[in-house]
Amino acid sequence: MERLKEILRETGCSLVVDSHDEVRTYDKKGVRDLIWLLDNEPERLHGARLADKVVGKAAAGLMVQGGASEVYAEVMSRLATPLLDRAAITYTYGQLVDHIVIPEGDTRCPLEQIVTPAETAPEVEQLLREHFEAMRNKRRLHS
Repeated sequence: MERLKEILRETGCSLVVDSHDEVRTYDKKGVRDLIWLLDNEPERLHGARLADKVVGKAAAGLMVQGGASEVYAEVMSRLATPLLDRAAITYTYGQLVDHIVIPEGDTRCPLEQIVTPAETAPEVEQLLREHFEAMRNKRRLHS
C-alpha cells in the first residue's frame, strides 16, 4: 500500500488502483472513475487495492460494490467506515473526518448528502446512479 500512497501523492491523481499487479491512475473528480470502472472494467476493481484522495460514503459504497480488498484514503469520512467494515475491506486513512466537506466551502459534499439514507452498498450505488441520470436529463433539457 505504501507504493500506492506514493503514487497518489506524487502524481496528483485522485485514485490509484492496483489490480492483478497492474497499477493504474485515474484523475476525475468525485466518484466518476469508480462508476466508470464498475460499468466498463469491473474486473479491475474486484480484489483490487485502492488509494484515493477522499473516501466518503458514496465512494465507499462503490468500492464495496466493486469488490475491492483494501482501501487507503488521504481523507476518509466516518460515514464510509460501516460499509467497509460490513464488507470486511481493510482500510487505513491519513485523516478521519465526520463528513466530507467540499473544497469550495464548509458545506457537506453533495454526494455524501445524496447517499445519506442508504444503509447498504447497493443502495448507495442506486442513489448515485439515479442522481447522475437526473443530472444528465437536466443537461439535455437545457441544451
